[in-house]
Amino acid sequence: MAERSVMEIDPVSPPAFRIGPQTRVVTAGSCFAQHLSRYLQKFGFGCFETEPAHPLLDGALATAFNYGVYSARYGNIYTSRQLLQLWRRACGVFMPADDVWQGEDGWYDPFRPTIQPGGFSSLREFEEDRRQHFAAVRRAFGEADVLVFTLGLTECWAAREDGAVYPLCPGVAAGRFDAARHQLLELEVADVVADVMTFVEEVRRVNPRLKLMLTVSPIPLAATAREEHVLTATTHAKAILRVAAQQLTRLQGVYYFPAFEIVQVGGAAFFASDRRSVNEQGVQRVMCLFHKHMLEVATVTSPARAQDDFLRRGQAVVDTMCDEQRLDAAGSE
Repeated sequence: MAERSVMEIDPVSPPAFRIGPQTRVVTAGSCFAQHLSRYLQKFGFGCFETEPAHPLLDGALATAFNYGVYSARYGNIYTSRQLLQLWRRACGVFMPADDVWQGEDGWYDPFRPTIQPGGFSSLREFEEDRRQHFAAVRRAFGEADVLVFTLGLTECWAAREDGAVYPLCPGVAAGRFDAARHQLLELEVADVVADVMTFVEEVRRVNPRLKLMLTVSPIPLAATAREEHVLTATTHAKAILRVAAQQLTRLQGVYYFPAFEIVQVGGAAFFASDRRSVNEQGVQRVMCLFHKHMLEVATVTSPARAQDDFLRRGQAVVDTMCDEQRLDAAGSE
């Protein structure tokens, strides 16, 4: 790496598998995982979508209601515990005691609090949407060839009663925080490894061909509930997730793609002025290497020439729907 430019450094190891035009790819994880869905479409490799928007819903409104962001409308899944919980809830194995919140303006899903702007208009609408959503989740994971999962956080809030974990602290987007009912969990390496291993084992009982590609989000934490600076909390969290990902590659059909390292080596060149958002150049570098190593067909559209709304606008920072921004009223760290 000495005296090499950022664009000359390629840390990608030979992949355990590759993605072809017919591969059913499901994406999930933290907000950085949203870029993969967008670029796969740009490359001509559509993600396997099991919960599409109604045809009469226009593009902007569909996006506002979180359709087309991931394979199903589960929103950002920041932790390994969330991923395992989603599968178990969809299969009826785990039913949280606190599974709906009523607000002044509507009904909210505690495990997808930002999925429906303004909440659901009635309890019946909420229940019907959840029933449809769980069916879409079972199909997405149960029929996928490859799941790309981006590990984002190690801190999460959970219900004391049954351990159900939330993507956001209750009270931030919906619900109400109660210290007697909610507690902070801090996942360690063993926890992350156990969660993902259990998830893979359970899904493969239904879908033996499932392969898993892990990444670690390069986006620093927006905030921490630990008694320390957010910078050291970020380093701690990313270290846990990176070690866990490496241990998980010992499983058959599990591969680690170094998106975290690719962005980190770029330093300030790959981050916006807020020191947190990965800019367009950083995302493109990750996806150029993804295209080079992970895709079977070399003739698909390259990211340098690919065009979509955010590239045509020429914006410096690639937009993602990141729930963590709600932790900071100013929208920045």
